[in-house]
This record gives sequence, C-alpha cells and structure tokens, in this order.
Amino acid sequence: MYDVIVVGARAAGSPTAMLFARAGYRVLLLDRIRHPRDTLSTLYIHQPGVAHLKRWGLLEPVAATGCPPIERIRHQVKDVALEGCSWPADGVTAAYAPRRYLLDRILTEGAVAAGAEFREQSAVDELVFEKGRVVGVRYRSGGRQFEERAHLVVGADGMRSKVAGLAGARTELEDPMLTCVYYSFWSGIDTGFEVYESSRRWAGFVPTNDGLTLVATYFPMAQYERVRADARTAYLENISAITPALADRMAGATQEDRLFGTGDQRNFFRQAAGPGWALVGDAGHHKDSLTGKGITDAFRQAVALVESVDDGLRDDSRLDKSMRQYAERRDGLVMDGYRDTLAAAELRPGRRLPLMRAIVGDPQLTARFFSTISGVLPSDELMTPELRERVGA
Repeated sequence: MYDVIVVGARAAGSPTAMLFARAGYRVLLLDRIRHPRDTLSTLYIHQPGVAHLKRWGLLEPVAATGCPPIERIRHQVKDVALEGCSWPADGVTAAYAPRRYLLDRILTEGAVAAGAEFREQSAVDELVFEKGRVVGVRYRSGGRQFEERAHLVVGADGMRSKVAGLAGARTELEDPMLTCVYYSFWSGIDTGFEVYESSRRWAGFVPTNDGLTLVATYFPMAQYERVRADARTAYLENISAITPALADRMAGATQEDRLFGTGDQRNFFRQAAGPGWALVGDAGHHKDSLTGKGITDAFRQAVALVESVDDGLRDDSRLDKSMRQYAERRDGLVMDGYRDTLAAAELRPGRRLPLMRAIVGDPQLTARFFSTISGVLPSDELMTPELRERVGA
C-alpha cells in the first residue's frame, strides 16, 4: 500500500509527488503518456514559481537546458510602454520559460530522485472506494490492469481531469471562456519578454530554449470559428494589426515549428478535495493562459497540499481536516490571479491606459506594476496614495 498516489506527472503532479516523497511518504506517480512529450503551454514561470524551483534544487537543471533568464519585461498598450521587471521573490529576480518537454522531465526526475515510484503509460480507469472514501486506483498499463491502494489519491491530470470526474468533484465557480490563442516558435527574433495590446488584440514574445521565441497571439473567443478556419493568416494579421513594428520583426524571422492553438481555455474552480482525494494544478482550477500563471500556480498548490497534510496522512480524521484546510488555502492562493486574468482576458486594454500613463518614467512604480503581474505583490496593493493621486482615482 502506498501513502500517496499522484495521477499526472507534469507541472503539478511531479512536484506534489516529489514533496510527499521528501516528507518520507511512499509515493506512486502515474501518467498515461510516455515521457518526455510536449504540451500546450505559454511556458512562462513567474518569479514566485522560479523561487520554488530554487528551493527544490531544480533551478540549476532548468538553467542548464540553455533556457535564458528573463530579467526585463516590455508591456505596451497602444502607444504607452512600460519597461522593467518584478521585485524579487525570495531573492529570485529572473523568470524563465523552458520548453515543457524539458521542464516536465526535470520535475519528474526530481520526484524519482526523492523516492517516488514513476510508472508512465499507465492510464487510470477507476477510483477504488470503501465506505464513501477513495482508497486507491485501477489503471491499465501494457495491456494489463492493476490496482494500487493509498491513503490519498491526488488528481494532477489537467483541465479535463479524469480523477476529478471519478471523484465527483463539483464545480464551485465557473466563468465563460474569453479568448482563444495560437502560437509557434520562431528563430531570428532578438527579444526579451514582451507583451503588446490594442483593442481586442494581444500578442506576446517569450524567449525559450535553443534561441527560439514563442510568439503567441490572442483573439476574443467570439472570433474562434473565423480564426481557426485560416489560423496562420489570422495569427500573422493579428500581430501586424497591433503594431507594424512587430510585423517588421516577424518578416525577418523563421518559423521553426507548426502553429499550435486552442479555443478551450476554461475558467473554473472545482472542489479541491474530498475523503481520500485532492486535486492540484489545472485539475482543480484553470484559467485563461494569457497571464501565464498556470505553472507557477501549480507549484504553489503542490506546496500547499503537502504542507496542509504534514504528518497527518495516515489518520483519516486528521487527513479530512487537512483537506479542508488545503481547499481554503488553495482558493486564497489563486483567486487574486484568477480575477486579474479574467480582467486581462477581456482584451479591453483601454481600462489600464490611465494607470500606465501615470506610471511611465517612474522605475519604482513600474517595478510595483510588474510585481502585481508576477504575483509577488497582491494586485490590490498596487495603488499607492501617490499613484492614486496621479491617476485621479
């Protein structure tokens, strides 16, 4: 019998397995795919997420992949541009955006090094219940079916989580989908992390491994059917329409991969936990990818779950109390970013123009602005008395 079974070995599941194993628990980590494999992702890890990698001893392997540190941001809305960076998070000044097949491998290797047992190509079919409590899983691997038992089963299997469905996790909050996104990887673009917005349009440049830049563009969800009919044309036209300077930079670059995209960017909170089970990462909470908070929030939830359980995993009554504490803690950790993301995903940047005009030319306020985006500073602490006076709020 295991102490913990974690289903899903990506940005949420592998750190969860690693931290439980480091706490001395016997952990089984399952994933239905064969690793490594890429996945849809904006790649970006904000400073608080990078700080977790550093604490876990995994930042050095991420940097060793050749992924460049991101220490400066350009955020332009119409004709107003801010340049700077977030305040540090526990001494970490840089963000990173590693390719997911590299990051996920490093995270999984970290879990295995901590003592977790990893089984890939293992697809969960059922949860095992006893007296209304989840006590294990049944899964298929290599044409055979297996059953394993544990005190706690953790679903880290993404937005369409099978564990969440099998456990009966209710949806506690849901908002409409707001954007669709298309992106590809380009060479020949000399850039840092850059964001450009105009009315109903958004584009981002994110430097990643091998000298490549992820170039993403977002559209209102209402335009999805039109966009997907000729996604490449819409992708390039959207970038050109934001500012001609971006089109000039793209003209001298080379697209090195196919165009990736999705119109399925759900915004929800599911029940975080129940008797014998918990959800981490996108399985329990998902939001539009425009603000790039998914990986960082996955790390934070993994930490919150393991810290909530502490040494009470093998006592059902203590574990149930821990699961309630985890649910409250999860919501507190990610709700601020969720609301900020929904506001940004409306693609109405004119609302922020007075604020950005008031900040331009002030390095301290610019850093404060970027610190709310990274999550180092709560968004409701952005407006200092001085800034309120400038904006006229």
